[in-house]
Amino acid sequence: MEKIKLEILGLSSSQSQSGSFALVLGESDGNRRLPIIIGMFEAQAIAIEIEKIVPNRPMTHDLFKSFAKSFGYAVKEIVISDLKEGVFFAKIVCDNGQGVIEIDSRPSDAIAIGIRFDAPIFTYEKIMSEAGIILTDEAPEGDISELKRPISKEEPSSSGKSKQNDELKDLSMDKLNDLLDKTIKAEDYEMAAKIRDEINRRN
Repeated sequence: MEKIKLEILGLSSSQSQSGSFALVLGESDGNRRLPIIIGMFEAQAIAIEIEKIVPNRPMTHDLFKSFAKSFGYAVKEIVISDLKEGVFFAKIVCDNGQGVIEIDSRPSDAIAIGIRFDAPIFTYEKIMSEAGIILTDEAPEGDISELKRPISKEEPSSSGKSKQNDELKDLSMDKLNDLLDKTIKAEDYEMAAKIRDEINRRN
């Protein structure tokens, strides 16, 4: 069965389930989108790795990576393999140099692990035909938010964001770096990403 390569396009708050997020995957060579509802923890784990923020303590998916590498396994690819009664299923395809092993997984965990190995994500035409959404030229504003920072359950209002950004602009580089260390230690990854973005803007 021919596989379709997918890319992570973004995360947005789920309109149907409080505390959940829609992980939006898109065809590499097409205009169809595959939204999958995932939990807040898994969304944060995906966002942190994309943002390349190193947590103070290893997260569960980081532990999986260390464990796998210690035993000589690498993740070759992630496959969104099935859709049953509205529930997605996935497989983590691993290789230890002697053989390939497929591990059943939830898509959210599989993707959170896969991006830590730089593994490509795939699905099948059957799943895209059944659950894919064709992106029109003018998608409704706000339906898909680009993934630019770790997310929290509730985003601050636009005025709150502006106030935070203004406060960061007033800080010196030394204070920003100190604050970045403190927020990472406190595992406040959303604020850490904002501070890091402010530091990057000045460099």
